[in-house]
Parts: sequence; C-alpha cells; structure tokens
Amino acid sequence: MKVAFIFPGQGSQVVGMMSQLLHESAVAQQVFQRASDAIQLDLKKLALDGPEEAINKTAITQPLILTASVAVWEHWKSQSERRPDFVCGHSLGEYTALVANGVIGLEEAVSLVHLRGELMQSAVPLGEGSMAALLGLDDAVVVDVCAKAEQGQVVSAANFNSPGQVVISGSNAALERAISLAKEAGAKRAAMLPVSVPCHCSLLRPAGEKLAEAFADVQLSEPTIPIVQNVSAAVPATVNILKDNLLEHLHQPVRWADSIRYLISEGCELFVECGSGKVLSGLNKRIDRSIKSMPVSDQAGCLTLLEAWQ
Repeated sequence: MKVAFIFPGQGSQVVGMMSQLLHESAVAQQVFQRASDAIQLDLKKLALDGPEEAINKTAITQPLILTASVAVWEHWKSQSERRPDFVCGHSLGEYTALVANGVIGLEEAVSLVHLRGELMQSAVPLGEGSMAALLGLDDAVVVDVCAKAEQGQVVSAANFNSPGQVVISGSNAALERAISLAKEAGAKRAAMLPVSVPCHCSLLRPAGEKLAEAFADVQLSEPTIPIVQNVSAAVPATVNILKDNLLEHLHQPVRWADSIRYLISEGCELFVECGSGKVLSGLNKRIDRSIKSMPVSDQAGCLTLLEAWQ
C-alpha cells in the first residue's frame, strides 16, 4: 500500500491546538522551541493560549501551522521507521512538505513563511482584497464567472479544492460581482471568507518578487521523498523547477484536487493528514471516496496509523 503524507495550510489553526501532543512528546516540544527561537515568537504559547486574533494574522498563522505539522512529523519519526511514498501540502503546507522531505531545514522554513506572511499582508492594503468560497459549480464555470466579473480588476480562482468547491481571490469589488454571477449560475453557496489577504492571485505578484529575493541565498537539497506541488499537481523534475514553482505559488492557484488525483494515479491508497485539524481529510472525501484519509495530530493518532499501515 502506498501512503502519502499531506500537510494542512491556513485555516487549520485553533486556540489550544497541539495541546495533547505537546503534553506527551518531548520531540514536539523541541520542534516548537527551535521554531520559536528562529523567529523570536513563542509559538507554543500562541498554539495553546492564542489569542484567536493573533493566531489568525497570516504572519503568525503560517509559522504556527508549519511548526505544528513538523512537530507531528518528527514525533511520527520517533515512533516508526516507516516513511511515506509521497508528500504534499496545501498552500502553506507545501513548505511543511519541504521540511519533511529534507529539502529545507525547520528554522529556515519557519523564517521564510514568517516573511511570506508579512509580504502577503503588505502586498494589498487592508480592506481592499479578500477571498470567497463558491460551492456547487464546475471549475470551468467558476473560471468563466471570474472572467466576466473582472471588469479591469483582479478576481480569479485561487484554490481548486475539490469537485464543486472552489475558492476565488481578488479585489473586493470584483469578488462581489463574482459572487452575484456565481449565484446566477446556480452556486449552492457563494460568500466572502473572513480573510484579509487575497491569496493565490496576481495581486500577490509583488510579494512573490520580494520573496524571490529572500530565496536567492536559500540552498535547497534534493528531496528524499517525492513532493507533489500545488502549481503543477505533479512531482518536479529538478530542484530548480521546485524552487520556481514555490515562487509562482503565491500568485497561482492551488490545484489540490488535481494533486490528490495525481497521487491516486500513482497508487496512493492511504492519505495521512499530518498536523492540526481535518480539513484535508474532508476535501479528500469529496475528491474520491474510495481512498482512506487519516488525520494524525498526537500519539493516539500515531498508534492508529501504525495499525492501519500494513
């Protein structure tokens, strides 16, 4: 049985996250301490105590989610020698996947996503851009809706999460037009999301250019485990392509459903959601009900995985 470890992105944070694992795992505590030291933020306190307003700020959310997932990954490694056949992360989670397969170290990854969050937040003035969720429309219809709603502004598909679930991103006025058009096209739901950054659209291209400067001195190692990237929904042929995809990632859509379908085509039957929450496991059910998804966030989850991984 082939296994893929999948790593969540923003939206999986909640006050009290990782409390069980941090209580029972010295390895997880060490991961949180290393990450906290790297960016001079007490990530353990933020995970356990919040406040919610703080952990929802993208410059904090990103290193927090990455650290939580790496903590679970490192705890798993301390419990078993089994390693997945593939890794894949949703949006921000792609950076966690890079740590898991040895492409980049924890401290450097945490520093990069902390900067990434700051650049994303500063790329678009507060209140001028956001995201919206559209449910019940085919991907092609969503693309057409966005094209009609643009009218000289930016709005485009940001996350192709699962069949009938697409998140769009852009300037607020264009988003409102797209929501109206989506409802006219028969969307079951079309509503703005409570986020302040229009992720994965061209408004973030300036942030990508600045992030590229930070990446100039970053040395990426050859992956020890194949990684399926969001931009291509495939395994990159070289480290240089992997790096280019990461930079394109900020202003290109997340092809999550296609990424999962690629992993299924490669024979993956078990998908382990490594980190906080069950968001990705829920999406997997909508993509293909024949596959098995297993959220793992603590020792009990690791034990269940050990039993299931035959």
